[in-house]
Amino acid sequence: MDLFTIGVILPGIPVQRRDGLDLPAAARHAEQAGLDGVWHGDHLAVGAPTLDAPVALATAAAATGRVTIGTSVLVPALRPLAWAAKQIATLQHVSGGRLVLGVGSGGGPAQWAAVGVPYAERGPRTDTALTLLPSLLSGERTPLPDGSAAELSLSVPMPPVWVGNASPAALRRAARLGDGWFPSLISPRAVADGRARLNDLAAGHGRPAPVIAIGCSAALGAGAPSRAELAAGIASAYDRPVADVMDIPLTGTPEQAAERLAAYREAGASHAVVGVSGDDWRTQVDLLAQARALLL
Repeated sequence: MDLFTIGVILPGIPVQRRDGLDLPAAARHAEQAGLDGVWHGDHLAVGAPTLDAPVALATAAAATGRVTIGTSVLVPALRPLAWAAKQIATLQHVSGGRLVLGVGSGGGPAQWAAVGVPYAERGPRTDTALTLLPSLLSGERTPLPDGSAAELSLSVPMPPVWVGNASPAALRRAARLGDGWFPSLISPRAVADGRARLNDLAAGHGRPAPVIAIGCSAALGAGAPSRAELAAGIASAYDRPVADVMDIPLTGTPEQAAERLAAYREAGASHAVVGVSGDDWRTQVDLLAQARALLL
């Protein structure tokens, strides 16, 4: 049976305060529970308190020794490319090579306006970043799009790149430039359909088929938010019909969550990155770890 890894999104500031849980303790708890990775998003102008992703993940890396340290997802095009490369190289170094670089080009126009980057340039800037990051991280002197050049003083192995989003553009980017495709909140059927397209596109570029990782939402055990509550939140946040997302959240017992994750594995996914909801983050991680054990 193919390995299926499960990572968890680290708790945000409100949950840390609610549960009396700082990032080092959260990362250690996930590792000790038996999960495979700890992940953090990259948000700027979202109207809520959020941590800087590279700093948060460096903290998690220092508190752990085994788990993957992952960005879910970093938006490198928000930054000057040399700066993004330096942050990524630093994370790869301090984590001892445990970084998986989830990359996206999303966020609303306000986020891009806040850093003075035209919203329409987000796709080309992301492609440029993924094209040039390997040479920058290797320590080579690299010509930049503005005609200048950069050379990092730190040389590290390029981490695996998982391209976020389920859009056609993201599939094309993953096939051409990524090591993985990282869609979130989609069904097993959509994963299977995307896998077929991804494999064809990658073959057209003479590249091996990227791995598939899914991003999903979970609330397990008694007293946790219901599937309907989670689906309503997803529908509101992503402007999608509730009926289209009702089957996406992982709810119920660890056995039920494992059954649902097995459907994603059958569709071609080999990794899941899970954002958990509920009254206690640690309890949700423990239940998620039980689901993982059932998949072995």
